[in-house]
Amino acid sequence: MIQGTGLPVFPGVAIGPAFVHETAKLELPASWGSAAEERQRFTDAKAQAQAQLQTLLEETAARLGQEHAMILDVQIMMLEDLDYVEAIEGRIDGGDSAAHAVQETGEEFAEVFASMDDEYMKARATDVRDVSRRVVEILCGFSSTMTMEVPGVLLAEDLTPSETVQLPKDKILAFVTRKGSANSHTAILARTMGIPSLVAADIDLSAVHPGDTVIVDGFTGQCYIRPDEATLAEMTAKQTEAQAAKAALEAYRGKETRTAKGRRVKLYTNIGSPDDVELVLKNDGEGVGLLRSEFLYLGRDSYPTEEELYIAYRQVVEGLQGRPVIVRTLDIGADKQADYFQLDAEENPALGLRGVRLCLSRPELFRTQLRAIYRASAHGPVSIMFPMIASLWEVQEVKALCRTIREELTAEGVSIGEVPLGVMIETPAAAIISDTLAHEVDFFSIGTNDLTQYTLAADRQNSALGRYCDPKHPALLWLLQRIADSAHAAGIWCGICGELAADATMTNPLMTMGYDELSVSPAQVLKIRKAISESEVVSQ
Repeated sequence: MIQGTGLPVFPGVAIGPAFVHETAKLELPASWGSAAEERQRFTDAKAQAQAQLQTLLEETAARLGQEHAMILDVQIMMLEDLDYVEAIEGRIDGGDSAAHAVQETGEEFAEVFASMDDEYMKARATDVRDVSRRVVEILCGFSSTMTMEVPGVLLAEDLTPSETVQLPKDKILAFVTRKGSANSHTAILARTMGIPSLVAADIDLSAVHPGDTVIVDGFTGQCYIRPDEATLAEMTAKQTEAQAAKAALEAYRGKETRTAKGRRVKLYTNIGSPDDVELVLKNDGEGVGLLRSEFLYLGRDSYPTEEELYIAYRQVVEGLQGRPVIVRTLDIGADKQADYFQLDAEENPALGLRGVRLCLSRPELFRTQLRAIYRASAHGPVSIMFPMIASLWEVQEVKALCRTIREELTAEGVSIGEVPLGVMIETPAAAIISDTLAHEVDFFSIGTNDLTQYTLAADRQNSALGRYCDPKHPALLWLLQRIADSAHAAGIWCGICGELAADATMTNPLMTMGYDELSVSPAQVLKIRKAISESEVVSQ
């Protein structure tokens, strides 16, 4: 038996045959044509790669949602990047074959991205290597596809974004990769699919044979190859227990979310696009506590129009069939970038021009989004919340703009609904002055991910700082209590839309603090409803 340990990204136990994915070594051509011929070969291969990626993007959006598809849109745009294309053509003019020029340029650009301090830009190294390999494969006449005849556990050194979205997802019981992080595309997909998986696992893939029995324990991070009988029996029992626990959650479907003592709590979901509405309904979410509006701005080369925004928001509102939705206004910046915004490079982008700061600095951009949201409010219950608030004057400015837009739309004869306004509490400053902010808005929603990193001065995108990003740190818990107290003293409700909301071990403490709403990923709804129902917090 071989045993290894990795970073678990989704709980559960999977048992099945091993499928080892190895990236084939490409044989570059030993001879090639003239510079003009190689340039044309590159141009043709680039166009073919773009067509492949566009098809894959559309398929991915349909099967997995727009957020997963966006990574492919990034790669399509990368193939049009002048620096990248001109560097390849320069190598060709210098005597390289098209395939060699693409491979060397891709690695050169990837190393530049990998050396950057910003975690978002570091992640682009994977995209450069991925799209470059696609072009090289086309130039070499190579096609890499993965098939799995029966369900099994996929083991790999790593998986590129395009490989990940092409996997036969109906056959995968679990992922195990030697590289990767909790924020990798593979990890995000595993959570979306709800399958137990490990990344950064210390497994020697050369010792794994296709068909070997593999056990993945997504609770502890353990992986067993060719387990002995005792281990197989123990983990089979654990799997059965986990499956029974998951099935037992169905008893909470359709139930009101209440504590054991009868206190009503709102249990909403976090989503990233209209495609995710189906997941809200499927998982019995009571509404959407966080609609990330960035999906409408990323993966494109120009600003969306008011009509495009309105259609997308209306699709969400109508799809929820009367359930409420809270739209977070644009939070471009930090780890989410779009080239056409032409944002200046920042030494510390997490502390830079992002969220409401960017929107207030570009009022026309902000107005377009707000008009679209207000128009969509005519079709169902909509609220708006503003991210990265740190000062009272910011809230007052966005409220004034909202009043102006309501008046404009009313004067134009456009129907709009009542739209409560709230703020995200994700800076220590906002938490400290929450007693003041509470008198200006209708609700608070706490982004515990950013509040944790800003309070503890630990970059949440830096995997080396995992132990320092502790959302249960006493300082965080003190701030959370202060925020809840401030909200209730002013007569408004408060909720949490960060990852802490999905931690069942924190449900009772959050109920004790008085939180009125939790917003989690759709797959976590029934688990958290069960945790709330077991809380002994009395009705308020």
